[in-house]
Amino acid sequence: MAPGWSYIESPFHAGELAIQARLGVQSQMDKQARRVVRDYLPQQHQQFYSQLPYLLVGTVDASGRPWASMLVGEPGFVSSPNDRMLQIASKPLIGDPLSMTLAEGVNIGLLGIELHTRLRNRMNGTVTAIDTNGFTVQVGQSFGNCPQYIQARMFELNSSDLTTPQPIHEVKSLGEPERTIIAAADTFFIATVFQEKEAGAAKGVDVSHRGGKPGFVRMNDAHTLTIPDFVGNFHFNTFSIAVATFIKTLLV
Repeated sequence: MAPGWSYIESPFHAGELAIQARLGVQSQMDKQARRVVRDYLPQQHQQFYSQLPYLLVGTVDASGRPWASMLVGEPGFVSSPNDRMLQIASKPLIGDPLSMTLAEGVNIGLLGIELHTRLRNRMNGTVTAIDTNGFTVQVGQSFGNCPQYIQARMFELNSSDLTTPQPIHEVKSLGEPERTIIAAADTFFIATVFQEKEAGAAKGVDVSHRGGKPGFVRMNDAHTLTIPDFVGNFHFNTFSIAVATFIKTLLV
């Protein structure tokens, strides 16, 4: 088995540790995470990312709001020249906030997920370079997740031009079209960030998968969604102190 976390400090940030302590699982999760969280990409993860036709990305805007984005491309658009780097040869989709939040030096969360095989791996890191083809991320943490709650489905990559300007409509509340999409969704992705109260710095940027039967996301009103906290791995990468979220749904 590939070596795990070798540092004295915990692989979890203060928000994750606070919830683990509150639920009495902090010591247990520290031991587990030191086995499965790494500061490099195992060979298996390098291969996994290279075969993906899409990648989920979590970033934070200037106001401290996290955004979940999706990048797409022919398999191979994500590559790993070494076990400390990922290169992503893709540009943000039309209207995606990633076009404004992506910058050298920012923290970023990545999620590679294959819905048809129900495999997923996560990575957190720092953007080290941006060019005309895409960007490069230096690994901070890399770890795998179980297939729990992933709704299996096949997909077909549409190779139509995704860069031609299109009309963009901003909505201030969830109307009937959005409600219909959310009610039918069995999958969504959520970006989160832990904000240090003292420094105000964005740490622990993550993008996570959530899944369930259609209707598992409840709409309280035109501005509020409620999601169930299904039993998971107790890392609490998503639900941590002082967290803000943005949700993207994926149709059945």
